[in-house]
Amino acid sequence: MEKEKVHKLEFPGKRTGDLFVNCCGHSDAEPLASYGPAMLPHYLIHYVLSGKGVFTVNGKKHHIKAGQGFVTMPEELVFYQADSEEPWSYVWAGFNGDRAEKTVKSIGLSSQSPVFRSEHGDQILKVFESMMEHSTFDMGDELCRNGQFCVFLSLIADNKISSASTDTDRANHYVRKAIEFIQCNYCNPIKITEVADYVSINRSYLYTLFMNTITLSPQQFLSTFRITKATELLQYTSLPIESIAISCGYMDSLVFTKAFKQMKGMSPSAYRKDIRNGESERYVENMKQIDTFINQIKAWENNIITL
Repeated sequence: MEKEKVHKLEFPGKRTGDLFVNCCGHSDAEPLASYGPAMLPHYLIHYVLSGKGVFTVNGKKHHIKAGQGFVTMPEELVFYQADSEEPWSYVWAGFNGDRAEKTVKSIGLSSQSPVFRSEHGDQILKVFESMMEHSTFDMGDELCRNGQFCVFLSLIADNKISSASTDTDRANHYVRKAIEFIQCNYCNPIKITEVADYVSINRSYLYTLFMNTITLSPQQFLSTFRITKATELLQYTSLPIESIAISCGYMDSLVFTKAFKQMKGMSPSAYRKDIRNGESERYVENMKQIDTFINQIKAWENNIITL
């Protein structure tokens, strides 16, 4: 970066993990200070505190002002430059990790949609100040930096999703988050109202989105997911039926048995007996149903992952 006052921290060395910060900083640019055209090996996210400038990627120019920010992807050719009259001041962080790509997508950012906005400028500045203060290689400082970075992402996520380009983008986001919640919490006695509360929409709207997107209601998806997990436990473990019921979110084994029988046409104990005999055509068909449902989940996730 030319003609710029920079307070920068870099954290060299091989790092692994879900999401971690490579570098961070606070820059006050001089008029027309620029970077690039160049590529970086990691993700880099900027948030403009004051002033304005221009960010160019894939031949498209984005005019960025205070309260906005942008992200660059690894190995992506980018160029950005401060305004000649109102040069920008911004904070920035480079990051990577196993979940970096998915995290960027989950908050609605991509090469085609790299710009976001946030009205939490004061909070974002404090977050970065905390990141800069914890500047050593001590594990405590590293955990703090990575944690504060996640706080920063949370501050921009809601604004980005709420300003998604289409209604389909927002619908896909809600359904994907609801599916993730169910996948993580099916073992608990959750209710659909809790799923709706988690994604911050009402139950009836969640129902409509599920039916339009995956042709199952949220309750049908939850029940099917639970029973699918139950069939796996019946097949691969020797757990008592009551333990399997609890493991799949049913606190009452009688309720579990009724739900299982309604979906599979036989009781859990009869299903397990068929598995052990290994001769039932119904067992083979049920295994196909499990595979089909798992593949459907993967297909739904692939179809609604891109915002």
